[in-house]
Amino acid sequence: MASKRFVLTFPPDATGQPITYNLIKKYDIMINIVKADVSPGKIGHLVIEMTAPAKVLKEGMEYIKQQDIECDPIEKKITYREDLCIHCGACTAVCFAGALTMRRDNAELLFEPEKCVVCELCLKACPLKLFSIDIG
Repeated sequence: MASKRFVLTFPPDATGQPITYNLIKKYDIMINIVKADVSPGKIGHLVIEMTAPAKVLKEGMEYIKQQDIECDPIEKKITYREDLCIHCGACTAVCFAGALTMRRDNAELLFEPEKCVVCELCLKACPLKLFSIDIG
């Protein structure tokens, strides 16, 4: 059994399709929804972790692509230079996954890499360019 994370990007006309249901029912893939931002008639994003034998994962990815939904594996990770951070919060404004937040008790940036979907928006948002991509 293999587990992999993916970012699914739905075009506006595909947000009503039962994609996760079909992955579970037709392919017997275990699905863990990590983050969802899907609304009818709008571009949607879904971060899921799929667990199944490698061959079945490949079949599931093909099914997703046949539905005109982008399916991008998360194989990279974001790191940042915490020691140089000025805690301005600019990166938190673009982080839809919630991996970058400001701590309420001390107004410092908190980075939770396990929530990161590697959308790379923080790379552009950080005025000090403290974020980088590690390919893993």
